[in-house]
Amino acid sequence: MTEQPVRVAVLVSGGGTNLQALLDTLHNSPLARVARVISSRPNAGALERARRAAVPTTVLRDPGDAAELQAALGDAQLVVLAGYLKLVPPTVVARFRGRMINIHPALLPDFGGPGMYGHYVHEAVLASGAKESGATVHFVDEAFDRGRVIAQERVPVQHGDTAETLAARVLEAEHRLLPKVVLELARKIG
Repeated sequence: MTEQPVRVAVLVSGGGTNLQALLDTLHNSPLARVARVISSRPNAGALERARRAAVPTTVLRDPGDAAELQAALGDAQLVVLAGYLKLVPPTVVARFRGRMINIHPALLPDFGGPGMYGHYVHEAVLASGAKESGATVHFVDEAFDRGRVIAQERVPVQHGDTAETLAARVLEAEHRLLPKVVLELARKIG
């Protein structure tokens, strides 16, 4: 075990429920801690969650600016995309290869790629007639949702599901899966 917890940077664009799951799980963890939260949007609800937890925040002026993102990540050892809707610049991906992960609200490789986020994913799952969906944590590479899958949790599609009811169950799975994977990676990094 390391003397200091692994420093985790969390990239966000939205409300931050996955960030909250990480904050709750990693609070006082000897393995990992959320060291900074970086947002692509100044009004992301995740920023308030970070402030309440006394975690430093940064709002990117230009999420496509690799130098700005590199500077914001600072001394992070592990980067977690938790509802981050921007493509990470290739030089940043290269710096954190094998130490940058994303959570996606479907069972990749299905229902991933550009434009596949939030309700769009759940609507596509339902329209396809799939019998199950779920959450996927995967390594980030230079394309949306194409990196190697680390872990998945399956969620059944139920008769009468709407995008909202399916999303709620998938989100519960995300909140279990993401902190578990972060702790597993922290053990390897630390």
